Amino acid sequence: MLVAAAVQMRSGDDRAANEARALALVGQAADRGAQLVGLPEMWEHIGPAASKHAFASALDGRQLAPLRELAARRGIWCLAGSIAELAPDGRLFNTSALLSPQGTIAAAYRKLHLFDVDIPDGARYRESETVAPGQVPPPVAEALGLKLGLSICYDLRFPELYRKLADARADVLCVPAAFTAYTGRAHWEVLLRARAVENQAYAFAPAQVGRIGPASENRFAWGHACIVDPWGEILADAGGADEGIALATIDPARLAQVRRDLPSLQHRRRELL
Repeated sequence: MLVAAAVQMRSGDDRAANEARALALVGQAADRGAQLVGLPEMWEHIGPAASKHAFASALDGRQLAPLRELAARRGIWCLAGSIAELAPDGRLFNTSALLSPQGTIAAAYRKLHLFDVDIPDGARYRESETVAPGQVPPPVAEALGLKLGLSICYDLRFPELYRKLADARADVLCVPAAFTAYTGRAHWEVLLRARAVENQAYAFAPAQVGRIGPASENRFAWGHACIVDPWGEILADAGGADEGIALATIDPARLAQVRRDLPSLQHRRRELL
């Protein structure tokens, strides 16, 4: 069994403050026995894209170095939510990295589905203006006897991505997010539970919460970092008000039971793809 902690943060445009808070929360999760700790999307910085270019680097650069050191020192797996990584075309990648207990980068995923939406609460998002999409297929990495499939936030609305992860036998669907309060209220829980149920896997979803980024951007995140089991049961939920940690056990025996009792993945009609 694996003890997992989905971290909930309220990131702003002060990168140093975000990093300090992220390291503290990861440390707290490790103190509580977590072997896998996940940070949310954009934990390191939420603000203007021009600001991100000032610190963005290659994946093995300065941005992840303190987190890699902490993972090695505490002997934990760490899902580094997502950071701004330099892309070849001058834009950025929105990149999630899985860090091993040795501090190495075990896997990396660059967000495929970019959030270009006008929200009725007044916020406007045009992620594709500054972020380059990644490449398929999304990665699956081995950790503590389980297979972790990587994704990020808006990907959650595209079930075909998670079918790719299921085809690669993912046991845990990682979904670090900064879901908006407007859409999250209606869709966050139902989408996470659906992805878990239809792919017979745990959903592991760190999240941003409350007012995030600079005040001028008018951004509010739904929160509710959570862990969902393969039957769709919510095992832990950090709520929608404050920073915190959703802690739960990921049990291979539960995965085996669900897949045995309702072998729906074996009944897929692949000619429909």
